[in-house]
Amino acid sequence: MGGDKAPREIVEGAIRAHEELKIDVLLVGPDDGSLGDTKGIKVLHAGEVIAMDDDPARAVRTKKDSSLVRCAEAVRDGQASAMVSAGNTGAAMASALLRMGRISGVSRPAIATPLPVLGANPSILIDAGANAECTPEWLLQFAQMASAYVRARYGRSNPTVALLSIGEEPTKGNALVKSAHELFASVETLNFVGNVEGRDLLIGKADIIVTDGFTGNVALKSLEGAAGLFNSILRGAVNTSNKTRLAGLMLRRALAPYMRVVDPETTGGAMLLGVEGVCIISHGSSSARAIRNAIKTAHEMVNQDLVERVREAIGDAKSTG
Repeated sequence: MGGDKAPREIVEGAIRAHEELKIDVLLVGPDDGSLGDTKGIKVLHAGEVIAMDDDPARAVRTKKDSSLVRCAEAVRDGQASAMVSAGNTGAAMASALLRMGRISGVSRPAIATPLPVLGANPSILIDAGANAECTPEWLLQFAQMASAYVRARYGRSNPTVALLSIGEEPTKGNALVKSAHELFASVETLNFVGNVEGRDLLIGKADIIVTDGFTGNVALKSLEGAAGLFNSILRGAVNTSNKTRLAGLMLRRALAPYMRVVDPETTGGAMLLGVEGVCIISHGSSSARAIRNAIKTAHEMVNQDLVERVREAIGDAKSTG
């Protein structure tokens, strides 16, 4: 029931995933017919909705019959293998954490978001908003969890890891980044390549870019804003005259491959790493296509046993630490 286009686009995305990809889907929401024709997809009843502007922690505690809480419980109880939500991000995280539980040894779950890279697999930005205040040790765990994720999703056996900072030199950055740099460099099992800057986020300098949730969320929203501005400028320029419109038509085919790479609806959403279940947090404006791709990614990560891979990564790090 969450998201700017719910429930219509959410239901349509679930139908596409079921019909096109042959994935079994369980919808969570009211079973009073308000979801429309679900094409035979089962509905787990939930009588409450957590709004986008609700306080996440309070809503999860008080709205126990909400679709988000019931969804997380379905994963916990084995009725579902993964959770996908385009609703209130904080409430989705809280529901997953409180109902599914945290993987043993994980200090804080973190959001791993794919960033587009031309001609290569996306880079993973972690944390993209779950933890505003962090310690160097938490950042190290984010790197270890993201490494397990990249191995599972993209098949990279030894993914590279970088820290987001204001300069490439080890002495650059605030106290957190400098302490984390020293810690990362001391861990032999981590393929640490040093610092990267904000301008490096989309050029593939590292498979994984680690930062605190405050900085990561600001960086992510800045990229979204810049992409939106560029799109508006391009559309405005193309529609200036008949000549520019003709040029736009000629360029459309050449630009199509690049647009597919940077289209956020192809990524499958962000992954919440560190909880006892696969949990994907999709953008609030997700269309049916975005939800279909998020379900596809969730299905793949269940088949790749992502949670166990993260558990092993954390356990191995503790045993060698």
